[in-house]
Amino acid sequence: MTVHPSLQPYADAWTHSIEAISELVQPLVEGEWNRPTPCPGWSVRDIVSHVIGMECEMLGDPRPIHSLPRDLYHVRSDFARYMEVPVDVRRHHTGPEMTAELEYVLIRRARRLRNENRSPDTLIRAPLGAEQSLELAYRMRAFDVWVHEQDLRSALGRPGNLDSPGAYVARDNFLAVLPKVVAKDAGAPPNTAVVFDIHGPVEFLRTVRVDAEGRGTVDGAPSLGPAVTIAMDWETYVRLACGRVRPAAVADRVKLEGDEELAAAILAAFAVTP
Repeated sequence: MTVHPSLQPYADAWTHSIEAISELVQPLVEGEWNRPTPCPGWSVRDIVSHVIGMECEMLGDPRPIHSLPRDLYHVRSDFARYMEVPVDVRRHHTGPEMTAELEYVLIRRARRLRNENRSPDTLIRAPLGAEQSLELAYRMRAFDVWVHEQDLRSALGRPGNLDSPGAYVARDNFLAVLPKVVAKDAGAPPNTAVVFDIHGPVEFLRTVRVDAEGRGTVDGAPSLGPAVTIAMDWETYVRLACGRVRPAAVADRVKLEGDEELAAAILAAFAVTP
């Protein structure tokens, strides 16, 4: 148990997903580490390398000194370059080297969690030299490892944990940015409402309302006359929100009612992970 209860749900979700990742990759033979995942440009090995790298940062380890190749098509921003360094530096590591390093990092992080006595609002290092609160860091690690667990499950044909603790952290993260997606990115007109009806292992009905000034808010009350209603299953929502699939590829799994142009704009802006 951590000192601050506000951190505990994120610690529990992180632990659940990171242990699932360890269990998924432990029995892999060498060729399986090279399987492509839905995460653009990253193999199974790359996903695990990323997880290792980010957990090392949470532990305060120095970042590797490494120059990236120039031909990585999926690296298009400073943020992507930052994330790619701990991935590329491990691209020639063997499966046993990967699992051994992952296990060692997990032991160290679990020990850190058990001994955590910092306040949730303590500022710690964030990517690209920024700072973030400890609570935000815990939440984002829980979110990140759950999403990448799903990437690995997809690549390895081992579906599961779509309703695990990490799934609910992901749901809350996605809902927090929905108003921006609808009001700002998709340009929904003032005084309109957009309803999202999600079914499956994680279910919810939410309405994004755009006020007269163009600001968006989200709530759980249904709208009597929404401009758009978007219905889909939870797995499709996750894949779209994480940029793992384009809207056209899952059109048969998404039901749209109302303003077709606005619905298309919302789906085009739906990917919210970097």
